[in-house]
Amino acid sequence: MEKRELIYEGKGKKMYATDDANLLIAEFKDDLTAFNAQKRGKEDGKGALNNKISTQLFKILKEKGIATHLVETLSDTEQLVKKCEIVPIEVVVRNIATGSLSKRLGLKEGMVLPFTLVEFYYKNDELNDPIVTDEHCLVMGLVKSEKDLETLRHIAREINSILFKFFEAKGLKLVDFKVEFGIDKDGNILLADEISPDSCRFWDAQTNEKLDKDRFRQGIGEVKVAYEEVLRRILS
Repeated sequence: MEKRELIYEGKGKKMYATDDANLLIAEFKDDLTAFNAQKRGKEDGKGALNNKISTQLFKILKEKGIATHLVETLSDTEQLVKKCEIVPIEVVVRNIATGSLSKRLGLKEGMVLPFTLVEFYYKNDELNDPIVTDEHCLVMGLVKSEKDLETLRHIAREINSILFKFFEAKGLKLVDFKVEFGIDKDGNILLADEISPDSCRFWDAQTNEKLDKDRFRQGIGEVKVAYEEVLRRILS
């Protein structure tokens, strides 16, 4: 597979064209960003860890029937993925109150929610990725129909159900996570982007130690050590 020109660079990855019009190469970066990139940093080896973690989780989800864009892992930092049009909605799934949810609604951090909460955010850096309702999504044409939104919700809840049980068995709480979806050339909705400590909150089940990007957001430190621990537990 020939790696060609850079076609997109985001906060955590670079996307390259290939000699196949339907396939791209995703390269994971070592960069760290928080608060819509107002805080920036770098952790050597973070990209490789996220690649390994996301690859393993996507494989688990695929085995459970979740369609993803992942084709194969090419190197420590690269994946071959199906080309798809990214839906401009970040789907956030929450099991425990923390972060922006606690600040926005005054919920005590660590409160277990009475049910899994799914929220939509408009993927737009200039607007700081605002939370949006179903009607907002339809007014802005982010999706074609209410059915599409229900599909995104349904898949996100399925992902949560699978991963919550998986991480529970590994001694981790899946506090919340963000997923993105894409539409391939055949019109199929695929799980895209990544699932990693950059896009999830993981707490140790016994101590509530944070093992995710909050260590960077909150200046706790030892980001790489935390990511390594998540990978170790996934592979154990």
